[in-house]
Amino acid sequence: MAQLTADDLFRAPDEERHAALDEKLRQTYYWIVNRAVISPYYDIEFSSGAPLTYALGDAGAVLTLPTDASFSSNVLLPLLTFAVGGKCLMIGGPGRGKTTVAVLMGVLAGASADDVRRGVQQGQPQLTISDLVGIPLPRDLINASSLAEIGIAWREWLTRPVKIIDEYNRIPTKTQSALLTMVAEGYVESHDQMHRTNPHRGVESWFFTANDDAGGGTFPVIQALRDRMDVTVQSASFNSRFLDELITRVEAGEKPEEHVPEELVFSPEEHARMRAAIRAVPLPSAVRRRLEFFLSHFEFVQHGGRRFEYRTKDTVTTAGGRVAEIIDVNTGADLAADLGAQTINGLSVRAMQTLILYAKAMAWFRGADAVGVEDVTAMLPFVLRGKLLPNTTHPRFDIGAERELATDPVSWLADLFAESCRQFDALGRESDDPVRDLLTQLDAGLDGVSGVEASRRLTEIEARIRSIAATGKLYGRDFDDLTTLKYLHQRYTAYVKWVVTQS
Repeated sequence: MAQLTADDLFRAPDEERHAALDEKLRQTYYWIVNRAVISPYYDIEFSSGAPLTYALGDAGAVLTLPTDASFSSNVLLPLLTFAVGGKCLMIGGPGRGKTTVAVLMGVLAGASADDVRRGVQQGQPQLTISDLVGIPLPRDLINASSLAEIGIAWREWLTRPVKIIDEYNRIPTKTQSALLTMVAEGYVESHDQMHRTNPHRGVESWFFTANDDAGGGTFPVIQALRDRMDVTVQSASFNSRFLDELITRVEAGEKPEEHVPEELVFSPEEHARMRAAIRAVPLPSAVRRRLEFFLSHFEFVQHGGRRFEYRTKDTVTTAGGRVAEIIDVNTGADLAADLGAQTINGLSVRAMQTLILYAKAMAWFRGADAVGVEDVTAMLPFVLRGKLLPNTTHPRFDIGAERELATDPVSWLADLFAESCRQFDALGRESDDPVRDLLTQLDAGLDGVSGVEASRRLTEIEARIRSIAATGKLYGRDFDDLTTLKYLHQRYTAYVKWVVTQS
């Protein structure tokens, strides 16, 4: 047996606790759905092989029975947000458990239920910045000779690891701007004083609630704040078959957040380790390629600008144009095959990073060694809801049962990814991706590459551009490929010129 050292004797069993963190998060999920929130809905589905499906009624409804463990999105998405330190927007009508779920997240971080409820910021039309962040000390206001001498009585909720904003679409626009600074930058300012909102230790997560995400509310939500929501999840309706459980809770007069088992509470150190473990989950090349292909569809729009690089939806939008109108005049592509024609915008880098993080969290929660396509499939609709916006003038939203997708963004986004994967397979991108091969060649470095070899690669790049141009139709995937080929061409052109100067 190996001899123990002093370090072994005094070291806390970190390794054992680390190995159990994913199991602890799973136990937390099952406690919430079995004891805290009545949610018999399993809309995040996983299956080994084809699931059982049943056609129901005459309106095209289909019931799917997944073959692997599946989950309720209105519980799992907030829980994963808690795990990664994200921002979750929960939408749904009054009394559907949005605030209860958010309060549970605060209790999981170690606070009492009463303290969490006291820290909930209630959105209302009279909410001022001072109400939200704190007030200057009256004594300093009288005696200070400059703003720098004014002390602020900061609100205690600002540094909590779990922050809850109830009905954020009822907050005045000016106060929303202050909230945006907190959410985006992790600090707040008042009278030239700055206060960090990140907790001293552990992980910070935000939970927002709203009755809808379609512009309703007392005040419109500023786009920059709406864009900061990492995931958006719909609260589930009550299933009448579980009325007995509801009656039991009424008779007991107890709230589930007041009875969270102590063993399910995460310490700041556990929370930090959990987030680090999630970030470390690998994203295999095969999954990256499919995700890369999906992201390529949406920014390009024909006739968006004269210069090729400017033919983007962002160019049209920032110039005050209407993307849907530009798409309508495009006769150079098949609208049914062009997934980008179904949207009026592209995707931000922030949205892409968030999707990667939540896919990692989903894989980690399920106990997988690496992210699978199924993890991306599960998280993508909730991450991109409110970020990838539908082009409602597209013919797809006008055809029979497809009209349902106009009011069901989660299903529409899931279908977009499924169709992208079908196109990926049809094009054989898994095994035949010349642009990827050219990028990989450059990534290997230019040390030892001769001028003749660099010129040969330039010729290969130009041939690839001619091949794409010969198809006569351009799609988003072609836009990304062509701009990448131009990038490669410039790199090799500069290198060839440098080789000439050295000879």
